[in-house]
Amino acid sequence: MSPASEPDPAPPRLNRQQIWILTLASAVVTANAYYIHPIIARVAEDFDVSSSQIGLVPAFNQIALAVGIFLLLPLGDRFSNRSLTGIFVCGQFLAMAMMAFAADFQLFLIGSTLLGFLTIAPYLLPTYASKRVDPSELGKVTAILTTGIIAGILAARAGAGVVAEYFGWRTVYYIATGLMLIVAILLPLTMDGRERASETSADTSYLGLLGSMLPMVNRHPEILLSGIIQALNFGIFIAIWLGLGLHLTSPEMGYGVDTVGYLALFALINLITTPRFGAWADKTGPRKARAIMVGFQFFGVCLFLLFGHSLWLLMIPIVITNIFGPVLDVTGRMTFLNEAPAIRTRLMTIYIVFMFLGGGFGSWAGTSAYDAWGWTGNAGLALAMSMASVALSVWAYSWKRAADSAQ
Repeated sequence: MSPASEPDPAPPRLNRQQIWILTLASAVVTANAYYIHPIIARVAEDFDVSSSQIGLVPAFNQIALAVGIFLLLPLGDRFSNRSLTGIFVCGQFLAMAMMAFAADFQLFLIGSTLLGFLTIAPYLLPTYASKRVDPSELGKVTAILTTGIIAGILAARAGAGVVAEYFGWRTVYYIATGLMLIVAILLPLTMDGRERASETSADTSYLGLLGSMLPMVNRHPEILLSGIIQALNFGIFIAIWLGLGLHLTSPEMGYGVDTVGYLALFALINLITTPRFGAWADKTGPRKARAIMVGFQFFGVCLFLLFGHSLWLLMIPIVITNIFGPVLDVTGRMTFLNEAPAIRTRLMTIYIVFMFLGGGFGSWAGTSAYDAWGWTGNAGLALAMSMASVALSVWAYSWKRAADSAQ
């Protein structure tokens, strides 16, 4: 065997500083899709479009993200994660600039859709990190990166509302474009380009990578369950927060977009709870942990329907769902991130495609339900989706226990 054909050595372990830089980068690149949540009514007013029309912006963003994940994320099993991340982050920067300077609604919608298609970095980074940490710390590091995503969503929803209230909604996108430029410079300097050679790296074509995912589902059927459960959970999150953005700024409630941003600050609790629950899931097992957490999530969603007409009471379900929602994502990822490194990116692809199809559905159905039936319709939709998530999570745990007992 020639030196050129010898497998690459295992890439070096990530140190604490690198993990936190990746976490901060995850926050910035994830935030882009969520600035619209608190300011959706203000953007709709500026472009003179209806609630259902403005709902197309997050809906197309999420659907485009699912398409982009399917078409682009599998490349992470063949090419350097560092190179791919740099390309996609630069693309996000250009899409953000298009949204910031859009002269009409159609151009803003195109920019948001392109942004979704290129938002691949947050889903390359966990697989990149999973190859560079000790297996016993997989849950902990996955939770830390997830905390970055949570922080990005928090900053987007809280910061966008306040900034838009005092400086206009376009200022939100000017700031976001500048942050993306910083990340586009910083990430390639932090990430290591070396990858361990795998059976997919040399002799599998791009179409072969895409085609390999269907047989992979047959070999790992649980990825479908985890993907569908997360699709429901993410759809609930999107529907509720878009509904809050419309409901709280409606004539009935009469609050400004900054109020929606202030409510988003409750997600700060995730920065403490999510890593702790991730470490707990390492000991408890991801499926059992998910089956427990989804029950608490369901309770919080029920309260949205009951407390929807009081700002103060709404804080209760917001806190509950902020605590338990992200843990469901962490435990879902843990069900497959311990598989062979050569297939983790494609398993992540399947999972994330389901997740953002759920987000696209939640965006469209949530704003449409609000347009037709107000807050009651929006919260009722979320409750129905939560019931389905509970049923599937409990069944997944029981199915896995039965499968393990039969071995």
